[in-house]
Amino acid sequence: MECHAVIVAGFGFRTSATVESLREALSLTGGSPDALATAEDKARQPVFQALAKELNLPVIAVDSAALVAQEVTTQSQAALAARGTGSVAEAAALAALKHPAQVLCARQISNDRQATCALAEGDRT
Repeated sequence: MECHAVIVAGFGFRTSATVESLREALSLTGGSPDALATAEDKARQPVFQALAKELNLPVIAVDSAALVAQEVTTQSQAALAARGTGSVAEAAALAALKHPAQVLCARQISNDRQATCALAEGDRT
């Protein structure tokens, strides 16, 4: 199976986040992703689906075991308590790619503090 390098934008967000929150967090990374990733339960949220539709990008739902297995550079105590990882955004971006993947942009936080986004690059089959 052929692999090619892609950039994935990983997201963490609160239930009160808006599409604008997600869009802003992504814009702070300065990247142009090939796909969006987040925790499995969050991937089905209308706000996340709306952003994916707006950007015409596929959604990658990451299970909790894959999130926890990732080594992330930033540490949020809230994310650690809720999800077992210091950054859902970084962990989702990394977990969506084949190992080894690298973080291109560490977690960025929207001004309203409702969403985070990180970019990772690696191979995806």
